[in-house]
Amino acid sequence: MVWSSAEFADFPFWVTVLFTVADFAIRIALLGIVPGNRRPAVAMAWLLVIFFLPIPGLLLFLLLGSFRLGGQRRSRQIAVNSELRRATAHMDLPNQAGAAPHYVAANSKLTRRLTGFPMLDGNVFEYLTDYRATLERMAEDIDTAQDYVNVMFYIIGTDPKNRPGYADVVLEAMERAVQRGVTVRLIFDHIGTARVRGYRHLLSRLDAAGIEYHRSLPVRPWRGEYQRPDLRNHRKMVIVDGTVGYTGSMNLIEPGYKRSSAHKMGRHWQDMMARMEGPSVASLDVVFATDWFSETGQQLQQDLRGVTETEIDNHEGPAAQIIPSGPGFSQENNLRAFNHLFYSATESIRVVTPYLVPDDSMLYALTSAAQRGVRVELLVVRRADQLAVHHAQQSYFEQLLRAGIHIYRYPDPDVLHSKLFTIDNDVGIFGSSNMDMRSFSLNSEVTVMVVGPEEVAKLDDIITEYQEECEHLILKDWLARPRHRRWLDNVFRLTSALQ
Repeated sequence: MVWSSAEFADFPFWVTVLFTVADFAIRIALLGIVPGNRRPAVAMAWLLVIFFLPIPGLLLFLLLGSFRLGGQRRSRQIAVNSELRRATAHMDLPNQAGAAPHYVAANSKLTRRLTGFPMLDGNVFEYLTDYRATLERMAEDIDTAQDYVNVMFYIIGTDPKNRPGYADVVLEAMERAVQRGVTVRLIFDHIGTARVRGYRHLLSRLDAAGIEYHRSLPVRPWRGEYQRPDLRNHRKMVIVDGTVGYTGSMNLIEPGYKRSSAHKMGRHWQDMMARMEGPSVASLDVVFATDWFSETGQQLQQDLRGVTETEIDNHEGPAAQIIPSGPGFSQENNLRAFNHLFYSATESIRVVTPYLVPDDSMLYALTSAAQRGVRVELLVVRRADQLAVHHAQQSYFEQLLRAGIHIYRYPDPDVLHSKLFTIDNDVGIFGSSNMDMRSFSLNSEVTVMVVGPEEVAKLDDIITEYQEECEHLILKDWLARPRHRRWLDNVFRLTSALQ
């Protein structure tokens, strides 16, 4: 706001002048600073905050305005990216797209240039949607470990007494592995996990078990550990001896997230994880090693199994490519890969995401696909668990519906937390990444691209199961909602670039 003279009536004249000069100086200076290397939408959102609240806005911008990692962490990420490219340079990118269109191979080439990870075939995938059974399956595989187990989740929480048999099943398997001499490494996001009830108990349990764990992106300034507090590690994965891997949308916590509000309303998070075997597990292991190096400075590559020449030569099984993304990569790898696939679709796009807050590039990719005759289906939650995201994503519904996109809303109180999509009959994507700017710019994510009609059919079956539970949103009904709700959606849309 512009300071009024009445607000300074009781202050000396020089104080009024000082505040007035500071007010305009902040606005003018940041007018030329904020847009630098930022999307216009992001810059405009920050300038809007600064216009109304100059000094608080400046403080928020200094705290949250940079997507860059801290100095030491950034140098480590650059070093590990260089090492990654060197380590994978000898792997010729096989012609493993098979009968899939050329755009799949082109997307793989794009992704490898951005990340260094090759597409490798000879994999086996099993897609798991039963929450409890998925955790039990993880524990069974951990119980077979002979060398090492690498575990990374955004959120970890021990089971409440009245909800046993979830995360504790995996934690107990990790404890048993340590007892028989297996190396167990664990990374969890600091803020994501620290806000869960029982955090101190979790740390005590890990210490007692002898599990080597580290907080990812810790925010502990009293220990000299600090970076932008909303840069988070959102990856979820388990790797057993480099031969079996898990990744997807699930966190290591009971399906109500230990939230009393969720328990009262009977809310559960619905997730999908993939169990993997084959050479792509080694790529997943390398992603873990990069995060381990970022937090500890310790190189793990020499301790990991790695991909073997036999696996590279074995072409029985679908091709897959691991796509890491986040602040450690400057090119928004997931967003570029997703948009390229959307623009390449000729028949269908089916998307499942809990948080749909697209930037302009993705909005145009999706609406353009629908307008050229592609059937575009978006499965979202009817009521998101985050207020700002809930209203921001609703602000896009009218534009999407008018373009001919079909929107399906998963019934509350449950949260459809799975993140996947399929393109035609050719390629599928799944992992930890949502369809919002947080997942494209702020969060470290891991995504898997799988190729072939058989894999796409399996993912489409999962999408269809979700879709059968959903309501199909109709434009006429959506336009009939109360005006105050439209207003609220539009207000939160202004902040969508910052979420």
